[in-house]
Amino acid sequence: MNPALIFLPVLAQVILTLVVFLAMTVAKSRAMKRGEVDLERRALHKDAWPDYVLKLSNNIANQFETPVLFYAVSFVLWALRAVDAVTLSLASAYVVTRIVHAFVHTGSNYVPVRKRVFTLGVVIILAMTVFAAIAVISDL
Repeated sequence: MNPALIFLPVLAQVILTLVVFLAMTVAKSRAMKRGEVDLERRALHKDAWPDYVLKLSNNIANQFETPVLFYAVSFVLWALRAVDAVTLSLASAYVVTRIVHAFVHTGSNYVPVRKRVFTLGVVIILAMTVFAAIAVISDL
């Protein structure tokens, strides 16, 4: 299998992050036009923005938490030429969990569902890390 295939889910995760950034830009513009923003506090205080902007802002912050681990382990798998059907499937599944998480987080924000999806994503990263560790040990 071509190890570069691991970059397809990596790019999908990057695109997801950019989509949320774009959505936040649109939401902030909408909030400003509607006069829903405390202009004096907006630069330093998140509570100056309406909840629908905060959901997007919080989700963007979340896109730089576990995805950083995903990027790192994906590059390790690629560098070790340890990308196979299992690791590629895990990487793809992780990105699906991030898409679902973003949808829930920026929509209903129903925490029990969001927590389950987040936890599944972490378990997938753990599995990818185990495969990467095995590849490192095998390469010694």
